[in-house]
Amino acid sequence: MAGTVLLDVADGVATLTLNRPAALNALSVEMMQDLAAAAHDLAGRKDVAVVVITGAGDHFMAGGDLKDFASHLHLSPEARRATFRAMIEQYINPTVEVLQGLDQPVVAKVRGACAGFGLTLMMGCDLVVSADSAVFTTAYAAIGLSGDGGASYFLPRIVGRRKAAELLLLGERFDAAEALRLGLVTRSVPADLLDAETAKLCARLRSGPLQTYGEIKRLLAMSHDSQLESQLHSEALAFGRCGGSDDFAEGVTAFLEKRKPVFKGA
Repeated sequence: MAGTVLLDVADGVATLTLNRPAALNALSVEMMQDLAAAAHDLAGRKDVAVVVITGAGDHFMAGGDLKDFASHLHLSPEARRATFRAMIEQYINPTVEVLQGLDQPVVAKVRGACAGFGLTLMMGCDLVVSADSAVFTTAYAAIGLSGDGGASYFLPRIVGRRKAAELLLLGERFDAAEALRLGLVTRSVPADLLDAETAKLCARLRSGPLQTYGEIKRLLAMSHDSQLESQLHSEALAFGRCGGSDDFAEGVTAFLEKRKPVFKGA
């Protein structure tokens, strides 16, 4: 796939690259469309064990493309409302929903600027490896926008409602150390080690039990809206499905035989 988003699959790792480096990978309408297409291409693929989302060049994503946004300012307020709502409903929301529904772990590899939808996209990933030089901001309120892609969903679940309100209302920048402290990133590493550390993490995930990963992701996703009783029931069902899998049999056998398991994702 060419254009503003690149999708490459090699050795079980799908790398989705935001590809507008000259514009700091700012989100244009074209990129929204390409991102949605790439996400849908990932759904149901059997040759992918891990998904990595990253940005071309020195930045992850510096928020929305304001020049692209400005091209709609000649429209009436009613037309702008319809246009911007349609962008979100047609491209952004389906992208997020597809990525959230993947059994495969989704890893964000972040360097440079990570703002606006870039931050939201990162928050929707399962794991985040960040360069220690990365800079983060919600950015939305600074241009009169409220947030998209699940910003108001992911942020309070990660940092708590009070801190989420501060980050969204004030939009102040913060560094990788603060992102790590808040739980927004999983690991913060020197910039020159970012690629190697992400590759190491992907290699570990790639050799793991894919079905189990999917069950874990679904349990975590439903936990915020579940009562304990229903969550316990969901855990029992997932535990049973895992217990009936070939990977479970392999994991137990490998442990008893004192060797590394060879999981097949089934």
